[in-house]
Amino acid sequence: MNDKTMTFSLGGEQEQEMRRVLTLVYDALQEKGYNPISQLVGYVLSEDPTYITTHNNARSLIRKLDRDEILQTLMKNYLMD
Repeated sequence: MNDKTMTFSLGGEQEQEMRRVLTLVYDALQEKGYNPISQLVGYVLSEDPTYITTHNNARSLIRKLDRDEILQTLMKNYLMD
């Protein structure tokens, strides 16, 4: 039995790209009149791309991000700030 804890880490450059993409997606959702936070939470929980608008290529952009990496980065930033 392996009882070692796995570690997960992203580089600073990856986090900057994630922030850029999430900001673009947030803006696109807001421009279309959606509640961006609710839509992003729906996407992260379900990985259903229909939560994200196609406006400004937002759906294609967010699908390039790994859902686990999004969650890890959000948790880190929430708990560290």
